[in-house]
Amino acid sequence: MSQCPYHDPFKDAREKSAVLPTQFDGDPVPMILGLKDVRKAARDFKTFSSNAPFRIPIPAEQDVRSVRQFPLEVDPPDHTDYRKIVEPFFKRPTQPEYITRVENLVGELLTDACQRDSIEIVREFAIPLQSRALTYLLNMPESEADVWIQWGTHVFRDQSGVSKGAEMEAYCNQLLDAAAANPGDDFFSALIQAEFQGRRLTRDEMLGFANITFAGGRDTIINTVAVVIAYIAEHPEALDALRENPKMVLTATEELIRFTTPLTHIGRVCPVDTDVHGETVKAGNLVSLCWASANFDESIFDAPEEVKLDRKPNPHIAFGNGAHNCLGAPHARLLVRTLLRKLCELTSSTQLIEATPKVEKEADYERQNAYESLTVQISGP
Repeated sequence: MSQCPYHDPFKDAREKSAVLPTQFDGDPVPMILGLKDVRKAARDFKTFSSNAPFRIPIPAEQDVRSVRQFPLEVDPPDHTDYRKIVEPFFKRPTQPEYITRVENLVGELLTDACQRDSIEIVREFAIPLQSRALTYLLNMPESEADVWIQWGTHVFRDQSGVSKGAEMEAYCNQLLDAAAANPGDDFFSALIQAEFQGRRLTRDEMLGFANITFAGGRDTIINTVAVVIAYIAEHPEALDALRENPKMVLTATEELIRFTTPLTHIGRVCPVDTDVHGETVKAGNLVSLCWASANFDESIFDAPEEVKLDRKPNPHIAFGNGAHNCLGAPHARLLVRTLLRKLCELTSSTQLIEATPKVEKEADYERQNAYESLTVQISGP
């Protein structure tokens, strides 16, 4: 186990109250902090609705995309029907041939890293890993990843300050046109052929599915991979423990995902005036479900700022909870699990050379949960 390298910025607030009143985009937003409260709110879509295009991610995204994200920004029962359209693709990570492809990909990237004097993990390892693995998920040619790699860490809000949102939407329109002309077994062909409640999807609905597929699970995986590599560099004993007890890779995967919690929080809209643990939220205003606070809730997790690779039980909600639990969770878990196994198998050491933390700065908290850049030296066995 080891001490968390970034402090839990919500610890003091959580000790004082169930919510942290703050502001985002100039509007008052109470952040729900405790795990039980966050989980309860995530399951109560009538009180805390996702039916708010562009406003569910925080900060809001109306300036960087033109379509509602499906199925994220829809409530049940419609959410359930939208989700069923794409679920078959997100179940692919359970297939043996899919697992083998991911193992080969991670092995290839680590072998390449071992042959270099140093490697910058975010741009040269995590982004290619995320992009190439996504082609497996969407059943698309792996060469398409060359386009996606150029989008950086976050399609909408990369560190360059330039949004790739319009470029991504134009690209998705091209893929949808190609699928309409010559349908296959890929994700975009499935959208072209899909039906929702007895009708074909509109083009905006198709773009909404594509939008969150490319944007929603991008920086979260990239940042988690970087944090895992940094953790291993700072705690080489972790790989020794995993080599001695390979079954612990499963609990270690969950613990490192909890530890990273790549998405700090997500928004929900109150359809009517609502009392949220003593804070009045006006109709149409947001609340925040703070996954990052919930996953460090000391009433649930023993010594939450310590990484315990054998932590069990580990009821973290890094992938959300309730109807909107992350569709990509099996894919993300497979990537982290495979990365840990291949680090054990193919490397002897990982040395930190230089790190530039990424700090999320808001009005009432600062949180480090990623890296702008992370340079390491990875040595083979």
